[in-house]
Amino acid sequence: MASTTSRRYAGLSGEQRVALRREGLLEAGLELFAASGKSGATMTAICAHAKLTERYFYESFTSRDDLLQKVLDGIADEVREAVLVALREGTGTLEQLVRNAIASFVAILTDDPRKGRVALIESAGFEPLRTHRRAALRGFAQMVADEATRMYGDRAWPPDRGEINGLLFVGGLAELVTAWLNDEIALTPDEIVDAATHQFLSTAHR
Repeated sequence: MASTTSRRYAGLSGEQRVALRREGLLEAGLELFAASGKSGATMTAICAHAKLTERYFYESFTSRDDLLQKVLDGIADEVREAVLVALREGTGTLEQLVRNAIASFVAILTDDPRKGRVALIESAGFEPLRTHRRAALRGFAQMVADEATRMYGDRAWPPDRGEINGLLFVGGLAELVTAWLNDEIALTPDEIVDAATHQFLSTAHR
């Protein structure tokens, strides 16, 4: 006899239906958190937006904050994968590879401004996402340092200086994108990419 989780409904298995509900809740969390911050992204509002009951919420998440952390993690994973693919699987000069990697970072956070607002602005407003956000930025800074070492070899900064340089680079880039999201600067995303590319190429090595 088929188990409940393996039984199929409307052509979907139980596992597939759980995954679809989870994705619907994550999308709702992204939409509401970006639009109105933590006050608007309540569990009740997220469930209503996803057209699901709280029973299905607890099927995948332990709390509202757990869901929002997963939203943030999903954005960070998307950015990390895009950057590494651009650097390691792309073709062209070193400058072109760096530009494409930075363009991937900027595009994800500006093509869908909801992702930028969640990753850089709203997540900074309350715990535990504030700590989660800082950890993600530190992870990106370490990735910058590691990739600079891979690119420049003996010309790269030693590990302690590389970590500092990575933090300065990632923090500065995040602030530029934040200013763009808040309509505080007249720069276009392409101009942000140009400025960040110049900064990285000028400072990532001795």
